[in-house]
Amino acid sequence: MVQQRSVPLAIILTLLTCGLFGIYWFIVLTSEVGKMSGDPSFTGGKHFLLTLVTCGIWGYVWSYQIGKQVEEAQRLRGARSTDNSVMYLILTFVGLGIVVNALVQSDLNKLV
Repeated sequence: MVQQRSVPLAIILTLLTCGLFGIYWFIVLTSEVGKMSGDPSFTGGKHFLLTLVTCGIWGYVWSYQIGKQVEEAQRLRGARSTDNSVMYLILTFVGLGIVVNALVQSDLNKLV
């Protein structure tokens, strides 16, 4: 269901494919976090479409929400939960969305 991914490899593939792998990574990562947090409505396709329709503005909402979803997934699995939603929002605001993906993937890898 949820698989571990190499963060450096995902970043390299995103750069080599001019962002195409990054779109796939965003969609799959978001859906997996939704599954892990017990929120089936938190899907990658929905958030990707909302980001496209709002010309990227929804990406800020997503970055905050994914932090909350990861915290919930950590709590459900008995792991030490940390709320990184504000940090993710700031990173997205300064143009480091790929770093947010990497941090979320790293947290998700720890839960699998």
